[in-house]
Amino acid sequence: MTYRLNIIVGSTRPGRVGPIFARWFADFAREHGKFEPVLVDIAEFDLPLFDEPKHPRLGQYENAHTKRWSQTIAEGDAFVFVTPEYNYFIPAPLVNAITYLSTEWNYKPAGFLSYGGVSGGLRAVESAKPLLNTVKVVPIPEGVPVPGYPQLLVDGEFRPNELITTGATTMLDELHRWTGALKALRPEAAVAAA
Repeated sequence: MTYRLNIIVGSTRPGRVGPIFARWFADFAREHGKFEPVLVDIAEFDLPLFDEPKHPRLGQYENAHTKRWSQTIAEGDAFVFVTPEYNYFIPAPLVNAITYLSTEWNYKPAGFLSYGGVSGGLRAVESAKPLLNTVKVVPIPEGVPVPGYPQLLVDGEFRPNELITTGATTMLDELHRWTGALKALRPEAAVAAA
């Protein structure tokens, strides 16, 4: 069984480089072979600041943008968040996108491809984990930090070094293990077993 891996681009600002990293990672994951990678760019959903009148746990969405976002996240079995670090934190659009939903995130693992200066975006990753825990996403320890990322961008393409590709392989292997283990906890698995 091939699991769906939603690769979520977390920045929406003009001039962002997140889509470059996300495309590279989608190709890498496809070649890895344990997931069906799907690019999910938050910018394409035009999510305003959280605007649903009812709590997300109820799943009673009124807005078309929320319904579309809900379906996309519900279809994912695992996530990789591609995120820069803004002020030691994840971008506000990513916080907003996570906040929009509840059960669609539940019992799924997540990894990070983070990028930034000397820290490689790791402080942003740590800021995201408590938020993800509240929607029952399991962030795994393995990740792909990209420090000093501009030097790895050549003619608009990401040219990773061996350390990054090894980290990406390790993260995908671990995500696959966690995806299988957590799938049994999801409601559709319980219904199928009944």
